[in-house]
Amino acid sequence: MNILFLITILLYFIHLIIISPKSLHMLQQNRYNRGYRYIKWIIKNYKENFLNVNLLFLIFILTSYQESLNNISPYLFIVIIVFITYVYNEKHRHDAVKLPLKYTARIKRLIITIGLIYLIPSLIMFISFNEEYLSIYYLILGLLSYFNLFIVLIANVLNRPVEKLVGKHFENQAKNKLASMTNMEVIGITGSYGKTSTKNIVSDILSVKYNVFKTPANYNTPFGLMITINNYLDKFNDYFIAEMGACKRGEIKELCDLVHPKYGILTRIGLAHLETFGSEENIQKTKFELIESLPEDGIGILNGDDEKQLNYEIKNNCQILWIGIDNHNVDCYAKDIELTYKGTKFTCVFKDEKEYSFETKLLGRNNIYNILGGILLGRKLGISISNLQKAVKTISPIEHRLSMTKYYDINIIDDAYNSNPMGCKMALEVLKMMPGKHIIVTPGMIEVGKKEYEVNKEFGREIALNTDEVILIGEEKTKPIYEGLMEKNYPQDKIHVLNDVMQAFPLMLELRDKETYVLLENDLPDTFNEKIRSDKK
Repeated sequence: MNILFLITILLYFIHLIIISPKSLHMLQQNRYNRGYRYIKWIIKNYKENFLNVNLLFLIFILTSYQESLNNISPYLFIVIIVFITYVYNEKHRHDAVKLPLKYTARIKRLIITIGLIYLIPSLIMFISFNEEYLSIYYLILGLLSYFNLFIVLIANVLNRPVEKLVGKHFENQAKNKLASMTNMEVIGITGSYGKTSTKNIVSDILSVKYNVFKTPANYNTPFGLMITINNYLDKFNDYFIAEMGACKRGEIKELCDLVHPKYGILTRIGLAHLETFGSEENIQKTKFELIESLPEDGIGILNGDDEKQLNYEIKNNCQILWIGIDNHNVDCYAKDIELTYKGTKFTCVFKDEKEYSFETKLLGRNNIYNILGGILLGRKLGISISNLQKAVKTISPIEHRLSMTKYYDINIIDDAYNSNPMGCKMALEVLKMMPGKHIIVTPGMIEVGKKEYEVNKEFGREIALNTDEVILIGEEKTKPIYEGLMEKNYPQDKIHVLNDVMQAFPLMLELRDKETYVLLENDLPDTFNEKIRSDKK
């Protein structure tokens, strides 16, 4: 029996090796439970997480207490664990993830801790094996597997002291490296949305004259900045552009204390991460931590069309510059805007009343704000207007942010990383400009806290005015959008509700016309998706 029990343990660990990466992935996507994001994700998705095939473990545990089944319980356990592992693997092996699990050093340390949590009780059972306690053994093993999500969380808590030491080491290393780079200055960029787009745009603009390095991808956390500084920055860089993300008060200040920016650009202040911030006031104060961390000889660039920026009392004496489109009482504004499906043209007017024409391949009104920030900073840093015009003209479209691509003969407007009310509205404006049939694929907006229902219902009303067909992803999540569509008497036969985003692609082909444009708006991140599968078989 001891050998048979050993076989069940080996199969059990194979099962754990298959299921644990999903839990680790969610922990990583939720910033290692910073702001209790991981716990909130578990609670929000309790049906998918717990009302699944793993319930067979609990059923087996309850039946294993019957003495008549004691002799065959190892065989039952083997059958159940093989079945559960097979079903789980079939369900998740074609998952289409936006950001896959990164096997960083931190994840590897977590894997070791998780392994020990599972290994220690298994060894104790095997060494002190007693057939009379077989049902208790399986009770422990079954529960540990069923609550794998929480085991990963426990491992994360246990590893905190180690992570703090590791973090302190990398922090000191990064600070020392930055202190030695006396000829390099730091540009910080933050906001509720538009950070990554602005970062890329500013980098492209400044690169016409300077050696610029920007944080890669979404490296906008303390660890992300440390990795960037320690691994990528070199002595030849003139400027380091640091994207700064936050989910709660004090996090932008923490990033500023690390990199000490001289220049700061605040994009727009909205509702992103309202759930973790707790209030709109907290979001506003957090975003201004960047501007209030600048030195007296620093420059902060703000948006004069954003009421939350105009109404904020800045606690800093650094130079503040303003950009705008509607507000002309600023240092730099855009007028004569021509938005087309090929790009954007506009006239940039400076405070000294000098006007210059610019054109870009980028789509949408939001990108004009992002470009204005880059133009104003570039001018302050000594870049000529002619070079600024050349730089703006050659700015590359940013992936998943109103970028154009093809799916067969369908034109795809990929705005998959957008998740804010204003961004959604402007993406719909871009779609409406396109010369053809207009279709939107969306799961709605997330992470806007208590206002989620309200903003998604308004989104539905906006969709009704700008599209010919609607594909909603996630029946439960998109109910507010559906209600907004109904308020505008949108034809029900033009609304298609799916729970699998990959089903949208063959549906697009059925719905297409001679010229068709499809807006992919607000693709749910893995932490919120109801069901995302790839079409690979």
